[in-house]
Amino acid sequence: MRHLLPEPSKNTPPRFQTGNVLIISAAHLIHDAYQAFLAPLLPLLIQQLGLSMMMAGSLDVIRKVPSLANPLVGLIADKRGIRIFLALGPAITTIAMSLLGLAPGYAFLAVLALMAGVGSSLFHVPAPVMIKRISAGNLGKGMSFYMLGGELARTVGPLAILGAVQLWGLHSTWRMIPFGLVASVVLYIRFRRISFAPEAGRMQESVRHSLHSFLPVLITLSGLLFFRSALKAAMTIYLPTYLTTAGSTLWAAGVALSILQFAGAGGTALAGFVSDRIGHRGSLIIITVLNPLMMLLFLHVSGVWTLPVLAISGFFLFASGPVLLAVVHQNSGNNASFINGLYMTMSFAISSSMVLLVGAIADKFGLELTFRFTAYLALGSIPFAFMIQPNKKRSI
Repeated sequence: MRHLLPEPSKNTPPRFQTGNVLIISAAHLIHDAYQAFLAPLLPLLIQQLGLSMMMAGSLDVIRKVPSLANPLVGLIADKRGIRIFLALGPAITTIAMSLLGLAPGYAFLAVLALMAGVGSSLFHVPAPVMIKRISAGNLGKGMSFYMLGGELARTVGPLAILGAVQLWGLHSTWRMIPFGLVASVVLYIRFRRISFAPEAGRMQESVRHSLHSFLPVLITLSGLLFFRSALKAAMTIYLPTYLTTAGSTLWAAGVALSILQFAGAGGTALAGFVSDRIGHRGSLIIITVLNPLMMLLFLHVSGVWTLPVLAISGFFLFASGPVLLAVVHQNSGNNASFINGLYMTMSFAISSSMVLLVGAIADKFGLELTFRFTAYLALGSIPFAFMIQPNKKRSI
């Protein structure tokens, strides 16, 4: 067990550790599949508990509140090499999200969402750092595998929870708990002896230096995320509700969300490989240009064309994930967990604000007009994509 992630010798070039990358990516799939239970259940919860759109959207915000502590979690992980967080994350998330169907009211839902957020932080802060360490010189490739697990989860999750509701009923979703606990057990056994702690004597100076170096990158990424987060919130949180209000059945809306997420998994899988070759900036420019165009096209088509357009939209909507993570970790310095946590906190603040904004606009003007607004807003992300510093591209 001590040699699962060996430190390469000076004479041995680092290698891409496929097995360990796949284990973490599979755990990411299981963890995020449970996180994906919320959106397809919202139409049922709205109807059963009398929630407004903004109240429903606030559950996603509450789920991300623990992200505010991500820099602190990252500092602890960098300094102590604590990987028990990684194993605890899926267990906490699994239990919280599987109990959504038992919620008697909004307050109970809020507590469960907060618990799920804690589990998410514990998993997502150290996981990309592990991927960075075991991906050698193929950072984009490693992040693609990792993000592919997350995006496939958003395909599997809606189908799994809707199948559970159809099989057992909304109040019996707790039966999903045992399946998610498997990820925690495997992660604990596989990585419990592994430490990524840097040299202790350099921690304080390294944190300041890493933060100073990363600040310009953080500002650029903040601008990019600000303008596109509303569009992503609309498509991922409110899509099932939009489709059901337009006349679709709950199952058809869940399938549509799964198609969006499955196509997004394809975008995630390819984006990292492509960005290693054409550069992170080039990849993000293509993505930010196509995101709003595909949203507007989705709003104009109907019938047989809806699902193909939705699939293409999903492909480019999620393709930015591994590219942005690669940008973050290429500029993370010696405190990768801290920088990753800082990025996640910034992402939380922006995405949560946009989820609430989208919900508030939808309550006042309706979802169709709101979706159109997010497409025009997303055009503002394009200039920030051009501001990303070029990375070294690999030859094909």
